[in-house]
Amino acid sequence: MHSQSPSRTRRTILRATASAVAVAALASGCASETVQRGFLPGYSDGEVTDQTARITSLWNGSWIAALIVGVITWGLILWCVAAYRKRKDDHVLPVQTRYHLPLEIMYTAVPIVMVLVLFYYTDRDMTAIKDLSAEPDVEIQVIGKQWSWDFNYLTDDVYESGQHEANVGDLRSEDEIEGAPGTATSLPTLYLPVNEVVRFKLDSRDVIHSFWIPAFLFKMDMIPERTNEWQVTPTREGVYAGKCAELCGEHHSGMLFNVAVVSREEYDAQMQKLEDKGQTGELGLDLNRLQDPNPPVVTEGEN
Repeated sequence: MHSQSPSRTRRTILRATASAVAVAALASGCASETVQRGFLPGYSDGEVTDQTARITSLWNGSWIAALIVGVITWGLILWCVAAYRKRKDDHVLPVQTRYHLPLEIMYTAVPIVMVLVLFYYTDRDMTAIKDLSAEPDVEIQVIGKQWSWDFNYLTDDVYESGQHEANVGDLRSEDEIEGAPGTATSLPTLYLPVNEVVRFKLDSRDVIHSFWIPAFLFKMDMIPERTNEWQVTPTREGVYAGKCAELCGEHHSGMLFNVAVVSREEYDAQMQKLEDKGQTGELGLDLNRLQDPNPPVVTEGEN
């Protein structure tokens, strides 16, 4: 005998799938701020930079698209399992189809459309994130080294040199700055003025490193003999953790730093402190030697 019509089963599966989608949509609308950010770092009192909202939107959109595809896929699988299962009184071999042209076209077209849509939004957002057309207010050269950081404040002609944190396991919560996780008073601090365009010039003195500020939701590699640039506007004052995101050697875990986004007045005061300590000029890429921006002119016959 032939199997009975599976129309009732199909309706049941479709209703269950629709209910699951509705519940997921309702849950996402009522979710906490952490869930709405896709579990990315963030704060309820404002975005950290002018780019974090764009990055969060791209991240969440990708996951929502993946969830929709997953629900449809699992729904179709369960439908086929329920509707076309072998029944006790069914002893007829199912129709054997070599190919189904409309279905094969769909299987080819749908993934292509999905990839093109994802590519469009990714390219749009990455082009905006890596745009360097705006005139920067501050230029900072960040130099990665095994295993710490040097900061050349190019606009202000001063520098800060960091030392490797040898005892990462000894850092405690009382060492944090303003209670910010991942920060410590013993780490070098990168100062940024709030609501001003900051351009980073990223270099490495030895091996490949990666400049990462998790709260900024962006990182960029630092490659020897190559300068990478990135531009961002910090929009929220506070202290944030920074680290190297590339396994760069034995003491990679101690390659940490703080990021302090402060007012222009506090930023200028910090630059003045560095100048008062005699830390003027730039630290070069060659063995940490100080590069004098105005080297003395040696005339002929002078030793």
